[in-house]
Amino acid sequence: MGVMTRWLDPDEQRTWRAFLAASRTLMETLDRELQRDAGMPHAYYEILVRLSEAPGRRLRMSDLADATGSSRSRLSHAAARLEAAGWIRREDCPTDRRGQLAVLTDDGFATLAAAAPGHVEGVRRHLFDALSPAQVDQLRRISETLADHLTGSEPN
Repeated sequence: MGVMTRWLDPDEQRTWRAFLAASRTLMETLDRELQRDAGMPHAYYEILVRLSEAPGRRLRMSDLADATGSSRSRLSHAAARLEAAGWIRREDCPTDRRGQLAVLTDDGFATLAAAAPGHVEGVRRHLFDALSPAQVDQLRRISETLADHLTGSEPN
């Protein structure tokens, strides 16, 4: 006899479907706006952000993949597109013969600086403006709990 399935009760089912619809629609909306306004999907924007925040605006490709929750192959494909656009360049890692660094170029930084205000306004309009301060706090706590649970790390 197999393990009993722990079916969702009606409240859990409604919560799951609302969470799914909200998270999917939010990301699709932000992705569409970034594509329209900055000519890039959200995944590329996040890569540029991570590089802009790193010391020397550079990160090992493996660390960048981890930071963006991307597979190595998906990041490599994105990096090729970003490099073709002139927004990043790849360099060999001086401390690891097999490793590569992604480096944000001045053009990439300027592109990010131009895209950021509209993107931040979209996040504010589509997420934070719809919530009370208490709901924002709850959303942060819930999101941190889920992220910690799913990555196996300890809560902050």
